Amino acid sequence: MKLKLLAAVAGTALMLASHGAYAGMAEAEKWVNKEFQPSALSKADQMKEMEWFIKAAAPLKGMEINVLSETIPTHEYESKVLAKAFYEITGIKVNHQLLGEGEVVQAVQTQMQTRRNLYDAYINDSDLIGTHSRLKLAINLTDWMAGEGKDVTNPMLDINDFIGKAFTTGPDGKLYQLPDQQFANLYWFRKDWFDRPDLKAKFKRLYGYELGVPVNWSAYEDIAEFFSVKVKEIDGKRIYGHMDYGKRAPDLGWRMTDAWLSMAGEGSKGLPNGVPVDEWGIRMEKGTCNPVGASVSRGGGANSPAAVYAIRKWDEWLRKYAPPGAASYDFYQSLPALSQGNVAQQIFWYTAFTASMVAPKSKGNNTVDDNGKPLWRMAPSPHGPYWEKGQKLGYQDAGSWTMFKSTPVERRKAAWLYAQFVTSKTVDVKKSHVGLTFIRDTTINHESFTERAPKLGGLIEFYRSPDRVLWTPTGVNVPDYPKLAQIWWQQIGDVNSGAFTPQQAMDRLASEMDLVMARMQAADEKAGTYGGCGPRLNKPVDPAIWLNKPGAPKAKLANEKPQGETIAYDELVKRWAAK
Repeated sequence: MKLKLLAAVAGTALMLASHGAYAGMAEAEKWVNKEFQPSALSKADQMKEMEWFIKAAAPLKGMEINVLSETIPTHEYESKVLAKAFYEITGIKVNHQLLGEGEVVQAVQTQMQTRRNLYDAYINDSDLIGTHSRLKLAINLTDWMAGEGKDVTNPMLDINDFIGKAFTTGPDGKLYQLPDQQFANLYWFRKDWFDRPDLKAKFKRLYGYELGVPVNWSAYEDIAEFFSVKVKEIDGKRIYGHMDYGKRAPDLGWRMTDAWLSMAGEGSKGLPNGVPVDEWGIRMEKGTCNPVGASVSRGGGANSPAAVYAIRKWDEWLRKYAPPGAASYDFYQSLPALSQGNVAQQIFWYTAFTASMVAPKSKGNNTVDDNGKPLWRMAPSPHGPYWEKGQKLGYQDAGSWTMFKSTPVERRKAAWLYAQFVTSKTVDVKKSHVGLTFIRDTTINHESFTERAPKLGGLIEFYRSPDRVLWTPTGVNVPDYPKLAQIWWQQIGDVNSGAFTPQQAMDRLASEMDLVMARMQAADEKAGTYGGCGPRLNKPVDPAIWLNKPGAPKAKLANEKPQGETIAYDELVKRWAAK
């Protein structure tokens, strides 16, 4: 009997241990000391925050939940390291699955359509803010934190410290998503080549102005031609003046919806997105929540001269100045290709790839010196001839925690605790050193990044500059991101293949966007599918009527290639510091 009792006690202890019975302050202290350094908090405040997590998670100890995100270094760190830490500290086990971006969007869309709980939370791009705020299938975090989720909302969360809060706020002023990682698409260039006196002199002789960071697309095009056609070789290696991608896949659609049209100048002034015409070319009048069209004939800009110009330049530069095979690359292949060291510049480069671009030479990275310092720099994106001061200048990806009403409340609470844990001040500085995808102001300004800045090619300088507000995600004009985003890549692919001209492709794209939005309008008017904020399309009229009005859509310019303009990189950094 005694042996049986001992066995029973041992079995119970084993079972409790498997469910994190020993989760607590000792485990928290171990992680704080060994992993969560440096931090924006003192160790005492880190332990205070961890104590709150332990107490808040106590009623949920032993649960096992499933979350999903795309595969980037930041999320790999969360999946491999932070999920384990969370389990050991709180006793809640998290299966943090990683998939491609397209698969994440598909899973989100499926959960919304079926109302079945596929995952307990997603790190889902804030590009869906217009979708989530209209469909009301995602949890309104503002109300959740004050109500049903109050007992599991961290008092040290500090929402105002998140630099992407505006990106995850709906037209109703409510927060629908919590930023987890952010990265911008900036201009990337080989500073060591740009600084060479012989190349500077040759460029000045050929183009009449200084070789430097291009301010406009005219200069970018000149520099692309210079390195691909005029220089051709550096140190015996064939080099190119441009890198991009063109594989006919969903990535190609995101390549364009990620602010490419607005970089050219399509759209209206306004931050974080153009009002009334956004970077997708969708028009939504100020003070309303109803998109009225994408076609110029309805007041939109998706097939406007500026949009067509943007697509034409993408196609021309890819064919003329990029390395052979670039047209068959996808997103994940093109950006790391820069580490080969044969490209002079890239106009559309994501800072999410900074971590791989500062890898040592021993790992095959040819764009760092023997001391590990980058031979390259990042700088603001150049703008096209249709761009006006007051418009956004690029894209900012803001992968953000999203929870759905279809998730049972207890599972949602456990997922919300994990979301706050991996974005907490306790862990964020260390996580940001791993992934270099900043979400908190306190992290960006942490002294450890001041020390590391010289090895990050301008990343810290950019995020500390006031200019960062010009890089923003897709906004609220897009009423249903999954339905509309999938239209883009086929049309753009037809340009790359030669089947359609840029004008034909954008005419077809705008028409299809309006067709899809017309279906949304019908569903909203019949059943309130979009909460009364679905599209209400303008009747089509002669496009000239809209093009002759002030603002977007903008009429075709007589000269789409003004004089190239550049700025010295060092002068740019001085301007940032002065501001």
